[in-house]
Amino acid sequence: MPLRPTGFIAGVRMWGVILTGLVAFCLFPSLESVEESLLEQYGFPIAGTETRCYTNHALSYDQAKRVPRWVIEHISKHKTLGNADRRHCKFRPDPSIPLMFSAVNEDYIGSGWSRGHMAPAGDNKFSIQAMAETFYLSNIVPQNYKNNAGFWNRMEMYCRELTERFEDVWIVSGPLTLPQTGDDGKKRVTYQVIGKGDVAVPSHLYKVILARRSRMSSEPLVLGAFVVPNDPIGFSHQLPEFQVHIEDLEKMSGLVFFPQVDKTKDLKNICDVDTCKLMGFDEFTLYITARKVHSARTLHRLEKVMSELRETGIEPDEYLVKLYKKKEEELVQQKQMEAREGRKPHSGV
Repeated sequence: MPLRPTGFIAGVRMWGVILTGLVAFCLFPSLESVEESLLEQYGFPIAGTETRCYTNHALSYDQAKRVPRWVIEHISKHKTLGNADRRHCKFRPDPSIPLMFSAVNEDYIGSGWSRGHMAPAGDNKFSIQAMAETFYLSNIVPQNYKNNAGFWNRMEMYCRELTERFEDVWIVSGPLTLPQTGDDGKKRVTYQVIGKGDVAVPSHLYKVILARRSRMSSEPLVLGAFVVPNDPIGFSHQLPEFQVHIEDLEKMSGLVFFPQVDKTKDLKNICDVDTCKLMGFDEFTLYITARKVHSARTLHRLEKVMSELRETGIEPDEYLVKLYKKKEEELVQQKQMEAREGRKPHSGV
């Protein structure tokens, strides 16, 4: 899908100059501007949408909907490697968000919706702090379980795969509540809310990807914008089906993405330059099985994981076979040690 040239950025800049002048007029009134000084005497309303920065992501938060408006992250090959483990992280309210505007875990529990990361934990294996911060509920939206574990997960994996071919990758993700046309032909925006905090459930999710081959490269930047429904999406669907023009997403979201990039100049469509190909069913199943093998804490659980794989009819690859044997040896040694020490074996399944 080609990237359409647009004068939208120039328009934004023009309005930015005008608004800056208006703001300056309000903030620095002349002595004669009595009404203006009275207007701000007790302060203007605070929306809480200011940019909040963390170790490897930043976001703008919607205090009314209790979800982020946008979350930006930068990833590289280095950042996706390391020993940080999500098992040591817990979902919790962001300490920088006033509690009256924050979602809490109880809003999600029993709601039928998963806690979906916008900046994923897996992009931050280089730092346990960076990973833990992605579990702040300011980075989370109510997401369909199958979407979160399936198509969206595969999109995140594709972004990490890009770091094999691009030195720097920037990603902006967030929720959308888009209008739907009713039986009467009229458009309406309606959305479910969950929990006592009335956390807004988005109808769609978006992801904008900007990648640079290297800091010394003369190649153009590559860009892709995608909008996916917050519903289960099967393996028959491919990523390019959900690609949209960047200016269309900007209109939907009310946001200007990567404003320092001149989108009217030399900028390549990511799906023309790269594959935009997500993992297929077999490859994804082997990947998920490997993660389950790695996290298995008992021999019973390990065998159950491999039994589930056999039921799919998918043969384990060389990597999974080696991982299974290594894990089996570790768990056998652990069981023998527990027996010698008279400790009760781990009861996890």
